[in-house]
Amino acid sequence: MKRCGFIAILGETNAGKSTLLNRLVGSKVSIVSHKVQTTRRRILGITLKNDAQVIFVDTPGIFEPKKRLDRAMIKAAWSAATDADLNLVLVDLTMENDEKTRALLKELSKNKQPLFIALNKLDSVHKDKVSAIHLSLKNEFNPEQIFTISAITGEGVEEMLLALLQRLPEGPWLFPEDQITDLPMRLLAAEITREKVLDHLHQELPYDIIVETEGWEEFKNGDLKISQIIHVRRPGQKAIVLGKGGSMIKIISSEARNELSKIFECKIHLFLFARVSERWMDDPYFYKSQGLDFER
Repeated sequence: MKRCGFIAILGETNAGKSTLLNRLVGSKVSIVSHKVQTTRRRILGITLKNDAQVIFVDTPGIFEPKKRLDRAMIKAAWSAATDADLNLVLVDLTMENDEKTRALLKELSKNKQPLFIALNKLDSVHKDKVSAIHLSLKNEFNPEQIFTISAITGEGVEEMLLALLQRLPEGPWLFPEDQITDLPMRLLAAEITREKVLDHLHQELPYDIIVETEGWEEFKNGDLKISQIIHVRRPGQKAIVLGKGGSMIKIISSEARNELSKIFECKIHLFLFARVSERWMDDPYFYKSQGLDFER
């Protein structure tokens, strides 16, 4: 009998959720950045293993919300946890006294869904520390199972996947065999460009940025023309995105174009524009485009 089910990946910001999702899927479906709170929406990553279709749900990191966008992101994360068949909490082994993660585990342990824990970044800590954290979390939260993994190197990930799929419900697959995400191509392209902006400007720009795919044209020879707008909230931020003589936006465009060519396996013609949209964070349109609820 086939198995199919949803596994929500939860944890604090920068715990490695998106890196793990991309490794599990075997392709890039969620952007990765050193800047915290990079993932804004619920993203599905779909992988097949044996007779199981495993649907992983990458979620925004759990943090203290301060703005409307923050609240929408946190709501998306908790919604994913409530709707999933299993919950997998990533614990960053490099973090000391991670009270936010413990609070998350305490809350999730009240849910009906089986709770699993993955101790991530095994490649960055001493094994004695891993053993101590493992024992502490087991005694405090009594999860179904605790895994030790490295999302970066892949250590322990395959073993974790095999254990998790055994707990999925029996039933037919929900997606075609060749589908690896539910993210529309236009939105995935926008996310890749946002990742490149964060890579280069994570210190200069706050979270006041969103990328919108405005134009999408496919040519008979297989080429793809994509036009995108990088929305910022201040004129000074637009100048930073553009760079002197347009140098920065050219770098961002080049890197995004190269990565999109690999993902979509075709030649990409990418055109980027920066625009000041002072109140985009108060516009329901942008929340809907990200799959987030707009709360007044």
